[in-house]
Amino acid sequence: MSRTATPTAAQERAALVDAVRDFAETELVPHAAQWDRDKFFPVDTLRTAGEMGLGGIYVREDVGGSALSRRDAVAIFEELAKGDTTIAAYISIHNMVAWMIDAFGDDAQRERWVPGLAEMSALGSYCLTEPGAGSDAAAITTSAVREGDEYAINGVKQFISGAGSSAVYVVMVRTGEPGAKGISAIVVPDGTPGLSFGPNEEKMGWNAQPTRQVFFDDVRVPVSHRLGEEGDGFGIAMKGLNGGRVNIGACSLGGAQWSLERATRYVQERRAFGGPLAENQSVVFALADMETELQAARALLERAAEKMDEGAPDAAVACALAKRFATDAASAAANAALQLHGGYGYLKEYGIERVVRDLRVHQILEGTNEIMKMIIGRSLLESA
Repeated sequence: MSRTATPTAAQERAALVDAVRDFAETELVPHAAQWDRDKFFPVDTLRTAGEMGLGGIYVREDVGGSALSRRDAVAIFEELAKGDTTIAAYISIHNMVAWMIDAFGDDAQRERWVPGLAEMSALGSYCLTEPGAGSDAAAITTSAVREGDEYAINGVKQFISGAGSSAVYVVMVRTGEPGAKGISAIVVPDGTPGLSFGPNEEKMGWNAQPTRQVFFDDVRVPVSHRLGEEGDGFGIAMKGLNGGRVNIGACSLGGAQWSLERATRYVQERRAFGGPLAENQSVVFALADMETELQAARALLERAAEKMDEGAPDAAVACALAKRFATDAASAAANAALQLHGGYGYLKEYGIERVVRDLRVHQILEGTNEIMKMIIGRSLLESA
């Protein structure tokens, strides 16, 4: 009598990564350049990703999530970004929205909003940044004034990914005193009267996802749309950003790895001075530096993800450290890959310049890398 061996966790993870790789190669790679050129947001492709369970990667299963680990998520986002860094980054933001509602919402909120987000039949946007409050997130001024069983929301949010296409907006608002303690998190569904959007921003990269201002003009939602208690919003936002930082680091890693693989092939094919570029020692050293930095970034991202999975007390610092290093290293590696291509790297046909443009913003969003350094440095001083 034969027995079927139960797959190990490592085998299951490898199969998952293979499936995501296939999706990226078939559904993203062939279209990435066109989407960038046309500034096209591929909603139908996102729904296909949702059918694979990529809309709620670490959301609980009872509301349609995949209930995977943060370490699994790092591997997933690296593979997605090899296909299209812009779409991978949006899926990261969408997952942060789904997770916030799953983690901090009550049963009714989870059952109402999370299943659609998990299958990506409904898209999500995260609204924290404002025209006058970026890195200083505790300084937001968008207000939510309670009037009976409703909140009246007024203000403007800036640089919101997916705005105008999303069904669900998780909005950080001021319900109380100045500073972090006066911030709450409220879910605003699309179509709510008074909710409107600015034009799509003209950006250096990330052209395949819309980025708009979101306007709240006496937007009224029930108090039951608030996540947690009044004043919990800043903590919810920061916990969401921990995961967002690791995910965006993984997206950077994927884009840079894609660029490195193409540069490695190119220098073996391209001939100059009587032989392949790969015979030039400076080229070999450049490839070695890129590989070393990207492997180090991957290790730091996996370490941070494991700390999140374990609920380690230093998880936030580990996420900041990994995000800072991974986004800087990946941006440098993609730029080095462009340099190794010479003039061809500057042409859209080769795709490297698109990745260079897309990765640049990763050093700014989810907390600038200067803020990451402040988190890391202050942690050292506090523990000294």
